[in-house]
Amino acid sequence: MAQRIKNTTLHVSEWHEQKQMLKKQGLAPQYKEYEMSSILTNTSAMVALQNLQSINGNLAKTQDEIATGKTVGAAKDNSAIWAISKVMESDVSGFSAIKDSLALGQSTVAVASAGAEQITEILKEMKEKVVAATGENVDHSKITADVDALKEQVTSIIQASQFNGANLLNTDGGNITVLSSLDRDSSGSVTASNITVSSVDFEGTLDLSTIDVSSSINADASIASIETLIQTAVDGAASLGASSKRIDDQSQFVSKVTDAMKTGIGSMVDADMEEASARLQALQVQQQLGVQALSIANKAPQQLMSLFR
Repeated sequence: MAQRIKNTTLHVSEWHEQKQMLKKQGLAPQYKEYEMSSILTNTSAMVALQNLQSINGNLAKTQDEIATGKTVGAAKDNSAIWAISKVMESDVSGFSAIKDSLALGQSTVAVASAGAEQITEILKEMKEKVVAATGENVDHSKITADVDALKEQVTSIIQASQFNGANLLNTDGGNITVLSSLDRDSSGSVTASNITVSSVDFEGTLDLSTIDVSSSINADASIASIETLIQTAVDGAASLGASSKRIDDQSQFVSKVTDAMKTGIGSMVDADMEEASARLQALQVQQQLGVQALSIANKAPQQLMSLFR
């Protein structure tokens, strides 16, 4: 009996020596840590609950993206992108007001330009009367009546060529300033740019009193005057036409810039609906599995009752 105990002690000693040697060589067997069961702390349920809460959070976010159409709908979603998008949205609103300003300016110049072109045509007709009046065998009284009627028509057009109270053909109208752009520099400072349309003031520059066709001599002297008046009208109409073209080009540019900015904002904050739809379906499946996992984990403590039967 004593000999058997001695041999057993020897075997145990050898086993410990072998274990230490294997441990030094990194070959010691790994034993899984035993996790005890508890009715007070259900670790599996806590892990399953955390996973389910994470899934529910992602699902709520995806549903919000689908409902609003935006991935960045508030500052908490992405503060940097949200801030940039709001600045750009304010610029878009500003450009919308600029388009209204350009439209108003374009209408004002268009009315004045139409009036100037019509006056040019009337002066050309008046030139025909002046040339006709240089002849000796003509009725100067009738020609004078025709010329006076044309003068009155020119005066009427000058006074009527106004839009919303702005008149570029008379003396009182003066120049108009049209808001054309908002310029933002790298520091964020914004400055306004304007287009100034100068008044042609036909009321002051077209002196129709110099035209006299009461006799052939006066008509002959009026030829130079009518040429000057026609040139003045042509120059004024051309100036208004150039301003109108500039405003029209600026309006098209602002429209394109506005569209480009809206596209840029959309690319930053809009949701990819195809991706969101696919993610929604995946999260709904994960939610169902998460609920099942939590249900299984909650039933684990009940299985301990079988140990006491």
